[in-house]
Amino acid sequence: MSPEPVPAGAMEAAWRSASDDLGPARIDLLRPLGAGVEAVLVVDNVASGPAIGGVRMATDVTVMEVTELARAMTFKSAMAGIPHGGAKAGIVADPRMPLTEKEQVIRSFARAVGELVDFIPGPDMGTDETCMAWIRDEIGRSVGLPAVLGGIPLDDLGATGFGLAACAETLEQADRLELRGTRVAVQGFGAVGRHAARFLGERGAVLVAASDSRGAIASPEGLDVESLSEWKTAGHPVNEYRAGHAMERDELVSVDCDVLIPAARPNVLNTENVGAVRATVVLEGANIPATREAELALHERGVLVVPDFVANSGGVICAAVEYRGGSRVDAFASIAETIRENMLELLRHPDRPLRDTAEAIARRRVEEAVGYGVDRPPPAILTSAATAPPVARRSPRTA
Repeated sequence: MSPEPVPAGAMEAAWRSASDDLGPARIDLLRPLGAGVEAVLVVDNVASGPAIGGVRMATDVTVMEVTELARAMTFKSAMAGIPHGGAKAGIVADPRMPLTEKEQVIRSFARAVGELVDFIPGPDMGTDETCMAWIRDEIGRSVGLPAVLGGIPLDDLGATGFGLAACAETLEQADRLELRGTRVAVQGFGAVGRHAARFLGERGAVLVAASDSRGAIASPEGLDVESLSEWKTAGHPVNEYRAGHAMERDELVSVDCDVLIPAARPNVLNTENVGAVRATVVLEGANIPATREAELALHERGVLVVPDFVANSGGVICAAVEYRGGSRVDAFASIAETIRENMLELLRHPDRPLRDTAEAIARRRVEEAVGYGVDRPPPAILTSAATAPPVARRSPRTA
């Protein structure tokens, strides 16, 4: 799929739709980043400190998507109790482009945001630790770095997946779930989903279905998580795995399971397919994986939906620990403690959708932080064409 340029008026439309008393602080269109590539950066709120935000690379990323993700990061940081705000970046490009070309684009993106010191880039869909190393080499700041650069490689270690397992453990402690033998379906068997399946498997859960962008596989008797992970890491689609039966990708939401983990793209659960969900618990592994209408429909049916900015906060907690120089042991201890405390707080209000309770808590925390930010510049910076510095001052590095 060829990337589509950011349409005229998209930034203004996103601004009008999403703007409130918390943000966004700025929306920037960055161009060009090489070969006609452009990017969108949304810094939503920095009242609690510089905003950590993933750099997403996809051909169909939109301004509104990035804006919504940036707000989710603001709430995620607030719920995690870390001294950071929320941001997000989206590079409109194919992440499977040749590595040398991708390095040029990423380095050019880094130079374009170099002076925006309230933004700390991190990995996201389509980018990884290597990309973060390129960014740090250019501007001196990023998180999710390779271990050899002092980073805590959150995707390799599975920090976000560990946080999802911590959610499930807390539900078990609250008598809302029994992990041993519980059937799990993972939509998006990638950096988040496969680690969630691994950590849940270590706690007695059984993976009964998994999907990726090309298809799905299911087995009521259970799939071997380690073997399936090796198959996927080797570049094979999950629907060609030797065990289970293959399905169309989108059929996964209707699999008979106890826990559904949507860990793919935004809004994959919506009014068209939410009626097919058979799980009793939904742990949102991706950012904004369900529409508001879908979440409300699930709540009305008695399905417990743990919102993204609580369930998948392990990644940003890990990034914050890395940023302050902590260790991976510190990171995982912080993830477990923070998510457990947040979950127990949310479960004190069982009659309300958990998102409503979580958003009220997060908003109150951000508003309190805003009250202390008297020396910060006012928000509302909207630029339509922040031109990036020239690309490829030097040959891309191969080491």
